[in-house]
Amino acid sequence: MRLRKDTIELESGAIIDEYYVRETRGFSSVFALTTDNRVVLVRQFKYGIGRTVLELPSGFIDEGESPQEAAVRELAEETGYVADSMDLTRTFVPDPTNSTTLMHLFLARGARHELAQKLDPTENIEVETVSLTELHDLLRKGEIDSATQVAAIYTILDILPQAHV
Repeated sequence: MRLRKDTIELESGAIIDEYYVRETRGFSSVFALTTDNRVVLVRQFKYGIGRTVLELPSGFIDEGESPQEAAVRELAEETGYVADSMDLTRTFVPDPTNSTTLMHLFLARGARHELAQKLDPTENIEVETVSLTELHDLLRKGEIDSATQVAAIYTILDILPQAHV
């Protein structure tokens, strides 16, 4: 990640001398659907908001890595799951005002637990699986509340025929 300081001129002609933009390689998020139609979620503490959140397995794209490679790696590292397929579904722009970050959403089908978690020293991640009905309930109750995660999950639920409950 890099923080860039620009001087920009607005359409009105006004000048902003110190406009900061966060540059990143982006990140991948994975909606992993198991063979018995359960969704793999992770629960972890997020320092930015100071609390634990429930979300899809996600992580930054490493240098030289494709978004799909990052998705496969993050799913395995954070959860120990592998999948039969990993398909890019959509790319989101989480913060177009202050960041170059893109969020790449993947649908992983045939996910199964085969590996041990391989967490960074700073990570403490609990893995959960929920049914599609339970996932809908978590969204309705606001228990998944990151805007990018909610958008990602609803995007996938919209295209899964078995998800319309």
